Amino acid sequence: MDRKELEGAVAPISSESLAQNTKAVYYIRSVTSTIFGVGAGILGLESYFGFLFYFAGTAYVSLLMFFILAKGKPAEFFTSPSYVWTGNAFTGLTSFVLTWTMLYGLVDA
Repeated sequence: MDRKELEGAVAPISSESLAQNTKAVYYIRSVTSTIFGVGAGILGLESYFGFLFYFAGTAYVSLLMFFILAKGKPAEFFTSPSYVWTGNAFTGLTSFVLTWTMLYGLVDA
């Protein structure tokens, strides 16, 4: 038995827990992308600066999830340790753009 199999036998990952953790990451990304869109619209960011604002905010949220939610050990909560950084990172992009353009139009008008 190699180390990975031995760890799985000692502390198996429950499919229900894995699904709940994935839903939590999806929810956090959805809500924060909308909040970032509101912020970018109110600040009047345009073009690349708006997208840079989104990606910087997403990286910050990923950092918080890594240290607060996953307690620095994402392998214990997800099948892939990189899921905290990359999982659902682009799903909130449409919500961001929608709220960004709406608030930009309202503030600019």
